[in-house]
Amino acid sequence: MSKRLALSLALLGVFLVAAPFLFQARYAQHVLILVLLYVTLGSAWNVLGGFAGQLSLGHAAFFGIGAYSAAIIASKSAFSPWWGLAVGPVVVLPVAVAVGWICFRLRGPYFTLSTIAVGEMVRLVALNWRELTGGAVGVVIRPSIFSGTDKTPYYYIILVIAVGTVALCYVISRRKLGYFLQAIREDEETAESIGIDTIRYKLTALIISASLTAVAGAFYANYFLFVEPTVVLPLILSVEIVLMSIVGGLGTVGGPVLGAVLLKLSSEVFRNVFQQANLLIYGALLVIVILFMPEGLIGGFKKLFKSRLRKEQSASA
Repeated sequence: MSKRLALSLALLGVFLVAAPFLFQARYAQHVLILVLLYVTLGSAWNVLGGFAGQLSLGHAAFFGIGAYSAAIIASKSAFSPWWGLAVGPVVVLPVAVAVGWICFRLRGPYFTLSTIAVGEMVRLVALNWRELTGGAVGVVIRPSIFSGTDKTPYYYIILVIAVGTVALCYVISRRKLGYFLQAIREDEETAESIGIDTIRYKLTALIISASLTAVAGAFYANYFLFVEPTVVLPLILSVEIVLMSIVGGLGTVGGPVLGAVLLKLSSEVFRNVFQQANLLIYGALLVIVILFMPEGLIGGFKKLFKSRLRKEQSASA
């Protein structure tokens, strides 16, 4: 790690720790919490969609399972809903294994369509299993540890989750698992021909991705204190997560982070400034980035940096 990068990360760390004191307005802190939540979701999805190249549009299912885990713990037991942070990944594990075992037999758009079907199945289960999930009415969660209007504790909890998720993605990208996933993404048939167990490694990526997404879902339930199918299990949530990774840069550690920060902040700004026109402007921004930076912002910045470096070298020569 270069000294410049180490210094940049240190300054970023100081800013993140001090952010609740720099932005004391409740709405500003709420936006920061949402940004970190989407950083977690984008980075979690990137393990499967970016590193392994498996375009899943069913991650709302794992998010919803995590959220319902916390909600059901609160409504059906005397335990704190914060236990959902640990229980959510456990509950989602067999679902992820079953989904992977079935869906990884398919490739390309067929795999993507199968994940949409999984997400819809989970939504229908939550909608109709009224005794457990409350159906369309949902579940209201009673506050347990934190109460009042102070959002600072929630900020630091999601900060730890987001930083831990990004750090895990970095570690994966530098280990054998990451290299094998990249090989699968580039050419799955070639990866199989050289002895890589593609199903096993894709399943590993899915389990990691789904577990982290479930943790984010459990946090969401504890933060908003309300869970129902149209909120935590919509297809649009899966699409949002994918877009953040694509805009930031698929398969890069920093891409989903940059994409989540840009899209979530711009969404909030456009909604307040442009009101009814915010979706049109938001969509135009997405189109511009995808058209002019098909490799995402990270890839675009790398190309720009290399171009400037070549010009400087040619000028000095």
